[in-house]
Amino acid sequence: MSLRNRLGRARGALATRLAVVRGRDEVDAVTWDRLEEALILADVGVATSAALLARVSERAAVEGASGGDGVVEFLKDEIVGRLDRADRTLSVGGAPSVWLFVGVNGVGKTTTIGKVGRRLVAEGRQVVFAAGDTYRAAAVDQLALWAERAGATVVRGAEGADPSSVVFDAVEHAAAQGADLVLADTAGRVHTRGNLMDELTKVRRVAGKGAGTVTETLLVLDATVGQNGLVQARQFTEAADVTGLVLTKLDGSARGGIVLAVEDEFGIPVKFVGVGEGLDDLVPFEPGDFVDALFE
Repeated sequence: MSLRNRLGRARGALATRLAVVRGRDEVDAVTWDRLEEALILADVGVATSAALLARVSERAAVEGASGGDGVVEFLKDEIVGRLDRADRTLSVGGAPSVWLFVGVNGVGKTTTIGKVGRRLVAEGRQVVFAAGDTYRAAAVDQLALWAERAGATVVRGAEGADPSSVVFDAVEHAAAQGADLVLADTAGRVHTRGNLMDELTKVRRVAGKGAGTVTETLLVLDATVGQNGLVQARQFTEAADVTGLVLTKLDGSARGGIVLAVEDEFGIPVKFVGVGEGLDDLVPFEPGDFVDALFE
């Protein structure tokens, strides 16, 4: 299935609003108002929408725009240009590298680890999963199932064990086995609970001790929560030195503009997007492909 089809309602909602703009022969105040409305309703955010429209307006004045179609094409170019600034490389250092996955419960964090691990194993990497969400037996069992599917090894501790110790043990196990990467699950932090965020900081500190090096801390966000995801991102960024974002559930009721909103707000690149439940429905984020699919 194409990315266009996978984006489903996110694409349809924006395309419907942009169609009204595209159909206008004259570029006037109504054109700009409708374009701003389309961006804000797509979860781009007020500040980012204003900045984008300022650039599009400037280009339209200097280069000339052939009606609403021309304005929309300028907008598309500006969005791609804005997103193309980011480095989306996934960092792998000396073996084993540690990638921490953080986020609140329900965002698809454990599933994301499974799918990322599957991609890495397919590339020839040796991968270990660390079942650091020790407070939920279901999460540990789910990660073990994903490890089996992916061809990875899983290290788990007793229910309620210190998550930091489980991650540390997984890193030591990976080093002993000559594994390339440790993908570490963490408890679904409630971002309003300071003590849990402190624990997350500890997990990151301990994960970098001994044989391992933390090279990525990936924050998993549910794209359907829209602008509320910015609150979560702010808290997690302060606690865990987030290096990349994973936006899940973009195939559902999410609005695609949230990608631009989170990158603009925090300067942290989106590295993966989830566009379905299938094994291959977590894909590396490519700005050009994403914007093309969203605007079609």
